[in-house]
Amino acid sequence: MTSPTPRPHAFDIYWQFAHERHRIFQSRLTQQVGPWTDDRILRTYKFCNVYRAADRVSQYMIRNVCYSSNDISEADRVFQIVAFRTFSNIATWDSLTMLLGQAPVVEDIRNGRLEAALTSIRDSDKRLYTGAFILCATNAYGRGLKHLNHVELFRHMFVQTTLAEEILEAPSLAAVYALLHKYPLMGDFMSYQVAIDLNYSELIHFSENDFTQPGPGALRGIKKVFSSTGGMTPSDTVMWMVDNQDTEFERLGLDFDGLWGRPIQAIDAQNLFCETDKYCREALPELASARTRIKAKFVESAEPVSLYFPPKWGINESLPAALPQMRQLALF
Repeated sequence: MTSPTPRPHAFDIYWQFAHERHRIFQSRLTQQVGPWTDDRILRTYKFCNVYRAADRVSQYMIRNVCYSSNDISEADRVFQIVAFRTFSNIATWDSLTMLLGQAPVVEDIRNGRLEAALTSIRDSDKRLYTGAFILCATNAYGRGLKHLNHVELFRHMFVQTTLAEEILEAPSLAAVYALLHKYPLMGDFMSYQVAIDLNYSELIHFSENDFTQPGPGALRGIKKVFSSTGGMTPSDTVMWMVDNQDTEFERLGLDFDGLWGRPIQAIDAQNLFCETDKYCREALPELASARTRIKAKFVESAEPVSLYFPPKWGINESLPAALPQMRQLALF
């Protein structure tokens, strides 16, 4: 198998984007006054952080779902992580917690309280789901409405079958993905996202570089960044980027120190392909693409969120020194 063939300029943009986007993140942490970059595209449009775990929704989930102080069973914890990522909407989770008196547990599926709470939120004209990515929208369980089909999915997973127990015994991240992927409504992308979320918790412990499943945006990015992948699969191509990150940053003279020493992982590298695809719509519009514009404009958020990473990464101990003035920041 040969190495992939970089596309001139687009390949460098991948690394330059990663460096500059992460530098913006770091500048905001130290409360520097914006604008934080001279890059017109980054100043105008919304882009995810280089590290998935640093984005707002993942930060909320890590602290309030994966590591919540609630005294619940491991099966309930698995369910909560799956359910939270299904909606990927902080407001929905907060509303559920308020209506149920606590974060939802498996018993709320059995007794109908979860369905009633979700329907109540929907009937109040509140958005249940994120607009960040497209979910499988099939009527797989014959319930007509998307949220009712997802209630049936949760019932299938956690009441009718033993998904939680199987995940806890899974030998690899790929095995966790496969367990999730066998269920209706759990496509390639969502199964991978949930597997990564579960791996943030204390329930399972695998390297994020053991397995990757590029999503649609990443596949578009790979086609822009490389003129040929040299026979590599999309997953192989993502791992090639992980393996070569130090070499490429050094080649371009970019000082990239990672997330308090944590290098770019496979989940981050595949997300970077997605963000590079978006960036190139403005930077290299001549590259063929089914999508020609970036929809979301950057709007600074003033809402604070606690910066917190999985304790097993050993990053949280470094945060006070890195952030002498605060542990609260507005992420974007």
